[in-house]
Amino acid sequence: MKQQTNTIQTDDSVQQLLEALRKQNELYKQVLAGLVPIAEKSKIENRRSKLKFTKKEISQMPTQFKNIFAANDLIVHYRLRKDGVYEARFHRQGIDIEVSSKDLTKLKQKFIDKLNHKDEKPDKKDKTFAEYADEWLNIKKVTTKQSTYNEYVRLLNHDILPVFGEIKAIEIDRCMLQNFLLTYVQKGVLRTAQKLYLLLRCIFDMIAEDYNIPTPMKKVVVPNYQSKSGCAFTYEEEKKLVYHCLAHLNRDTAHAFLVLLYAGLRRSELASLNVIDGVWLECETSKERMGKNVVKRKIPITPMMKQVLPYIDFEKAKRVNLSTLQTTMKRLFPNHHSHELRHTFVSRCKESGVLSEVVSIWAGHSLSGTITTTVYTHYSEEFQLRESEKVNYLNLDFET
Repeated sequence: MKQQTNTIQTDDSVQQLLEALRKQNELYKQVLAGLVPIAEKSKIENRRSKLKFTKKEISQMPTQFKNIFAANDLIVHYRLRKDGVYEARFHRQGIDIEVSSKDLTKLKQKFIDKLNHKDEKPDKKDKTFAEYADEWLNIKKVTTKQSTYNEYVRLLNHDILPVFGEIKAIEIDRCMLQNFLLTYVQKGVLRTAQKLYLLLRCIFDMIAEDYNIPTPMKKVVVPNYQSKSGCAFTYEEEKKLVYHCLAHLNRDTAHAFLVLLYAGLRRSELASLNVIDGVWLECETSKERMGKNVVKRKIPITPMMKQVLPYIDFEKAKRVNLSTLQTTMKRLFPNHHSHELRHTFVSRCKESGVLSEVVSIWAGHSLSGTITTTVYTHYSEEFQLRESEKVNYLNLDFET
């Protein structure tokens, strides 16, 4: 009896397994049936991967292309994107055409229209001020120094493009430009107004040339900006700065201030600073224009610098953040600018009796005077080192 029961249970298990296999087989058939239309569609699209133009469509093409397309010498390929849009591209024999459409017939018509207008240039009257600004910047990028180019970009992005960027260049008139610049004059930022005026004048010279019209900047005016000449630090201010630097040697600005004060560098020249043989500082003169050879100049380490030399970390001076340098100076001396450390160096050298032409060499200035001075005079390093010994005007009187 027990054996008969086991046989019945085994038969039931087999039946259940066969039923499961049958259902799985049906599922596979359904999946395969669903894949057939996709495969068929893929085959259809593969057959249509080349655009075929009718005689009527070819008759609408430019004369030089009619016979070529009629003989299928030029093949235009297209594809069907996942979003259901047909896309055709053709980049050969000087023709660059890209068109798209959800309808294949419209796709072909768009291609023919583009072919008929391939040599037409866009109307200059549609160009926005931003497009002209980009064109002008592309020229300046390869003809000016990086720092100058960066300033052009900053002025355009911060001040000009938010106002004029999307306006068609031909629609910007003198009144708009004058009112724009007067807003800066009224704010009292005359230096910025002058910079914007010069930049706009350059771009509108290019625009006026394209349209063969007078530039709208011709009658635009801004007040003259009188740049401050700066002044040297007093001896007391100089000592105060030095003591501050020695008390804050953990800051890059402290080392940079000492170099600027006792070598007369421009802030932008700090990054190129090198010490030569322990008696010279060398840097690249930053005022040289784009396209000219890099000019290196050497400044001797004077007795005044020797007093603070053990405390200076030149690597820290080289990597100083120039914006931080200026804000620190304004906090310490509200009436001074960091560039006035250079004024101080030049003034102290001359007060100490150093020959004016030698001071100009150290400062990276052009020599002035007769041809004898500017062309035929070359001061030896030995003579410059002897002159540098004169720069010993102040005992800083601090612990060593």
